[in-house]
Amino acid sequence: MNSQSAGSDFGLIDVTLRDAHQCLWSTRMTTAMMTPILAALDKVGYAYLNIMGGAVFDVSVRFLHEDPYERVRLLCSRLATPCDALTRGQSLYTFELFPDDIVALNSEVLGRLGVKVLTVYDALNDNRNIESSLRSGHAAGMKVNAMMTYTLSPVHTDAYYVERTIELRTMGSDFISIKDPTGLLTPERARTLFPAVVQAAGAIPVKLHSHCQSGLAPQVYQIAIESGFRYAYTASEPLANGASLPASEDIDTRATRIDRGRLAEVSGYFAWLAEREGKPLGRVAKFDPALYEHQVPGGMISNLRSQLQVMGIEHRLPEILEEAAQVRRDLGYPILVSPFAQYIITQAVLNVVQGERYKTIPDEVRKYAMGYYGRLAAQPAATFLERANFRPDEFVTERSAEHLAPWLPRPRAELGSSARDEDLLLAAFYDKALLAPLKKPAPAYQFRTWPLYELIRYVGTRSDIDRATLRFAGTEMTFTA
Repeated sequence: MNSQSAGSDFGLIDVTLRDAHQCLWSTRMTTAMMTPILAALDKVGYAYLNIMGGAVFDVSVRFLHEDPYERVRLLCSRLATPCDALTRGQSLYTFELFPDDIVALNSEVLGRLGVKVLTVYDALNDNRNIESSLRSGHAAGMKVNAMMTYTLSPVHTDAYYVERTIELRTMGSDFISIKDPTGLLTPERARTLFPAVVQAAGAIPVKLHSHCQSGLAPQVYQIAIESGFRYAYTASEPLANGASLPASEDIDTRATRIDRGRLAEVSGYFAWLAEREGKPLGRVAKFDPALYEHQVPGGMISNLRSQLQVMGIEHRLPEILEEAAQVRRDLGYPILVSPFAQYIITQAVLNVVQGERYKTIPDEVRKYAMGYYGRLAAQPAATFLERANFRPDEFVTERSAEHLAPWLPRPRAELGSSARDEDLLLAAFYDKALLAPLKKPAPAYQFRTWPLYELIRYVGTRSDIDRATLRFAGTEMTFTA
């Protein structure tokens, strides 16, 4: 299939409002920062806009003190472009596993708020852990995009991903995606993997979601177009590249229906926003061969470096990354995506600091090896199993949610029959102290969403501007310092 015919129906999915700032701005983009540019973003020509999921949901509550469901409602109500929201299967937005009743209610709420596509993945590629999301997503009127997480190991072969694709097709997925959270895909691997997955998917459209940490993602995206993929995730240029995803501007113009003028307007806004907020712009990453050994995402390396500085052992970072690669091999090649990336790094730090491998094994690592989170890609090494000293009855073989009792009765009893479904879910996810700030008077974004306000505020912060003329809604105003 040639590039022109393969790309005739190729669409881009924007992640600027979700994954891009999660990677580059520590997930600190507020709703107020998003709303002034929504009208222009809506006219760029994206197939979908990814607006919520994973860490964005969690950071909204813990650090921004915003109700994430309210953000979803606001964005869906203002955007004509269909919106996409992501969850981590049975874990939804946190590292904890949740029973099917919580997963189902979350899907119902997202569908009611206006989300059109529910994107879901399991960090172990155990597709049993997305069954409830598929079922409840469809019941809520959403299409479901099922992701397979990509990694490199002796067991994660093309045949492995073809098998996962066939599972997802059989389960009734509306879309199937390859998710490459660390940017490990190379053009060489793409040329064998992509056609095999497209063929296995049959009539189901296939999407690509790959980060730029290796610097190879734009080349890989071109191969996806040529291989018959139908969609790819990208970000506007100021929030693209580096640990983020490819820039929309860098994807083959023949293969997309993007309005370059509108895209330039959107990118200009986010470049200005980055300057105003003191946030970094995305930069093209240099190829680093070590990435293919330790496979640790860039954002996690930055966080790890900061934590090691506090501990006074930043100089041991290379040693810890090398140990992380060994831990991953010993644990059966888990994919370094949340939460298992955090578990692998924690175990590696313990091994290095204590000077002995597996002297201390965290409970979460033990539960992973026991199968509590799902089916492992490969058996852990004998050296690890000997130190862990498992009992035969500790191993779990059933689907993760099978050992979880329903949770909804508890928050319903605590909050009463008049509680919103959104409040029930938040009470299931977080304790009362974390939720208290969300109950305060309405946040400032109710008035900060005005573009004129944002522009005047920006001009007022610049000491190098002596005179400015603003033309707005047929009115011209001149400001002199």
